[in-house]
Amino acid sequence: MKKSPISGNMNPTTRDVTIFDVADEAGVSYSTVSRVINNKDHVSPEKRERVLRAMAQLGYVANEQARNLAGGASRVVGLLVDYLSTSYMDEIIRGIDEALDAENYDLMLYTTHRRKTKESAYVTKLTRKLADGLLLILPRNASAYLDTLRQRRFPHVLIDYLSDGQNAPAISATNFRGSYDAMKYLLSLGHRRIGFITGNMEFGCARERLDAYKAALKDHGIPFDPALVREGDFMQPQGYQCAQQLLSLPQPPTAIFASNDMMAFGVMEAARERGWRLPEDLSIVGFDDIPQAAHVHPALTTVRQPLEEMGRSAARLLLHYIAEPTAEVERIELPTELILRESCQAPRDEHSS
Repeated sequence: MKKSPISGNMNPTTRDVTIFDVADEAGVSYSTVSRVINNKDHVSPEKRERVLRAMAQLGYVANEQARNLAGGASRVVGLLVDYLSTSYMDEIIRGIDEALDAENYDLMLYTTHRRKTKESAYVTKLTRKLADGLLLILPRNASAYLDTLRQRRFPHVLIDYLSDGQNAPAISATNFRGSYDAMKYLLSLGHRRIGFITGNMEFGCARERLDAYKAALKDHGIPFDPALVREGDFMQPQGYQCAQQLLSLPQPPTAIFASNDMMAFGVMEAARERGWRLPEDLSIVGFDDIPQAAHVHPALTTVRQPLEEMGRSAARLLLHYIAEPTAEVERIELPTELILRESCQAPRDEHSS
């Protein structure tokens, strides 16, 4: 994947030209551009000419950031994400970008496309003088490199990640509490057969939400029925497929709790395809409260996760570690909130048990 430096409002037409743009334009490495800027040796005349030509074409003016790249602070933060196709990522990145821009840091974004090997490779690349610190959203393979990052004291913060005992700096939300609150609400309406669609179970947040589902049932004296649980992947098509399976049960659920809003939208699609009315025939709850949740019909009841604030907090914590590499490891949980809208009501008598 091509490396994408992002700055300011993340619109490349409105930001200053950086050393990374010059490298891309000239087809050389960032270190080569740095050596040209600093009049260092070991650059061929042909490459030097290409770099100078690119600088002229782009209107690049050497600054302290460029001069420092080879041996000091780059004022660049690396960001690794699993995918970019959801508002969940958009909201977190918005918060990150806002916090970094306020401190004149650029953001270099890599997408791993759900490949663990890419994740490790990008971490290695970014920590070799390319960035001052590293942010990772929903990392899949953190155990492969966390020890190395700690040993090197390379500043890093994980977002929406449970360390499973590893002492990693992280920002997350109260996944268990939020999911328990959602289940408690559905149970208070009178629902007893509640379907549940998990997220990708590689992620700690998905496991926490499933644990909360089970705990709420137990606390209300309702036996756990594995037939009412389907494993999703946080994407809308899988939410649709899981809902189709749940609604095809001999005794279908009267409510479905999806582990994120995107899958809840898939549940809505599946229910409508069967001619079910929402929420009269099926109540639906999501998780995240992405912007679209308030605008679907019916508006989605969901657990609000402070996504933008998670991004801001993670970026600020990372900048703290960049300034003080030996600072104490912090793990911060931000509160969730149940947002009641129009997608839930009491079950109809003929559907309740």
